[in-house]
Amino acid sequence: MDSPSSPTRREMLLYHSRPKSSLKIRWVVLLLVCIVMVGTYYSLDIPAALHHQLQDTLDTGTSSSSPSSSAAASAISTQPFEFKFNLLFSVYSIPNTILPFFGGSCVDRAGASRSLVSFGVLALIGQILVALGGWFRSWPIMLAGRFVYGLGGENICVACSTVLNAWFDGGDTAFAFAISLATGRLGSVINNVISPQVANSLSTTVALSVGAGVNLVALVAAIIIGYVERREKRRTSKRAVDDMLSASLLAEAHLDEEPDDILNITAAADDDDLAGIEHSYADDYDDDFHVMGEDTTRIYEEDSVQGRCSGVCSFGPLFWLLSLSCCVVYGCVLPFNNVASGILLERNYFVQPPVDCTLKYPDRCTAGTVLQNVTDEADFNPSTDSNGTACPIPNSAPILPTTLNITRNDNDTAEGAWMRPFYVYSNLTSSQVDCGDPFWSEGCTANYCLKQDEATETAGRVMSIPYTISAILSPMVGFVVDKIGGRAIIATLASVTLIAVHTALAVTSISPVLPLIGQGVAYSLYAAVIWPSVPLTVRPHVVGTAFGTIMAIQNIGLTVFPLIIAAIHDHSGAYLPNVEWFFVACATCGTLAGLLLNIVDCCKSNRRLNRRNPKLTGDRDDVDTSVVGDEGAVLELDISSLVSHSTL
Repeated sequence: MDSPSSPTRREMLLYHSRPKSSLKIRWVVLLLVCIVMVGTYYSLDIPAALHHQLQDTLDTGTSSSSPSSSAAASAISTQPFEFKFNLLFSVYSIPNTILPFFGGSCVDRAGASRSLVSFGVLALIGQILVALGGWFRSWPIMLAGRFVYGLGGENICVACSTVLNAWFDGGDTAFAFAISLATGRLGSVINNVISPQVANSLSTTVALSVGAGVNLVALVAAIIIGYVERREKRRTSKRAVDDMLSASLLAEAHLDEEPDDILNITAAADDDDLAGIEHSYADDYDDDFHVMGEDTTRIYEEDSVQGRCSGVCSFGPLFWLLSLSCCVVYGCVLPFNNVASGILLERNYFVQPPVDCTLKYPDRCTAGTVLQNVTDEADFNPSTDSNGTACPIPNSAPILPTTLNITRNDNDTAEGAWMRPFYVYSNLTSSQVDCGDPFWSEGCTANYCLKQDEATETAGRVMSIPYTISAILSPMVGFVVDKIGGRAIIATLASVTLIAVHTALAVTSISPVLPLIGQGVAYSLYAAVIWPSVPLTVRPHVVGTAFGTIMAIQNIGLTVFPLIIAAIHDHSGAYLPNVEWFFVACATCGTLAGLLLNIVDCCKSNRRLNRRNPKLTGDRDDVDTSVVGDEGAVLELDISSLVSHSTL
């Protein structure tokens, strides 16, 4: 019999199996994951915050080119700015039309922390290429960087989700995922506020380089996560060895006195204890995939690929309606954010001046050092309308000269900083004004560049409203939805709200603040219900494949929609109102998909999506099998695929 003061055999042998979720250091891991998420989303949305600045820097006719440039690079350079700008987001999404099927498996096989570092390196390399594209004024380099960033960006979210799932497998799981989602979106908000200020005060290329610096900080955080994982693994292993040695010494000490207990001690405990220890090792050491053996791994992967194909074919109409809704509704949110700065500038903060507003001297500069020696009031160059009234209105862009013919004086200190020796224009347009060039920002059109800087910073703050609301509301909305249900109904109401939001932006002149608040609320509601609904529309053994499929469909939309937006803009010459009508059309499709979703859910699946506590789809009693699909092939349940939706 064991002494009351000494640990029992079960306590000695199970001490080392203490789960990660019981360790206080898990909160440090959560903090590090939040840093990684902030860095990832910050750089992801940099182009969206620098719409006007990128046009000044890369599309004012000063970008570098050479006769040896490839045909593809030349073809890209000749495209309109909006096409190239929106292509930055399309090339990011291209790899993510395929990666969701394999990213989770890669994380499971290589280990979450190791994969997180690898994906972090890819993201850093991608953002460095984007920054180099800015320095060299090269669209091909920037596009290549965005593609590389896409290889790492989405999979970083998968790896972070897997890390959190390992460290928070108790009652804190939902809280941890909610915090990571909120801080990730705050990364976008921080970018929208800071990047325009950095670009205006320093340069656009510096703002892009800051993104690379933020990604470097995120990579360091990922490396620290890996260190914490390895340290805890070593400590757990050491405790296991110490406990076994203690058991062995205890057995020797009682060799002569209690021979019957020796067998019990050295046997380590009952089979349930050993099974618990083995299970603990499997949970803690997610990178020890080699224990399956090479042959087993190969067979496992072959079965998995075949299973994914048959699993997709087995999905029913409930899942495909959900996928359609996801594609078009997210098409109202993420692509809108990509061009929100341009829309807000055109609509509210840098409006084109009235046609009858003209300069007194259309062939002269308007403000700056070129006019610093002008003392005669008659030589100033004010803008007036046809009635002689000063114009334009406060939120309009200042009037630009029509023609210019100015040569740089290299002997003058101020003019020596100009980027070009000659500034000759017969029909000057805003796209030719590069406020990164001191000639424009300090010499000739200082009033125009100052107004543009103020407008872009204001637009950056206002366009942050939806993501700020999402970061605040998402955790609370998810909790409420779990309590009240109504997932399909809420998804439909969110789509209806988006119709009202984009209609208001298209046809009214009200402040954008109220519509963008509506956008944020709709986004929070929709994100809170769409991803938890996926497991309710398919069989349990294909849930991982279902998440991969719906994420791939979502990214197909995020690849195509920006190009459609660019085509609409280039055809009409402006964002408003046609681009907003495109968003209204997407929201309308989402509403129709939502209505069909509710009908099918009510008539065929016994209100599975709208119930407060829906049963798992494995319970067949209340479900029409044609709705959730046939059995399909048995697949492994990829945990990282299941939880990656929490970061979207």
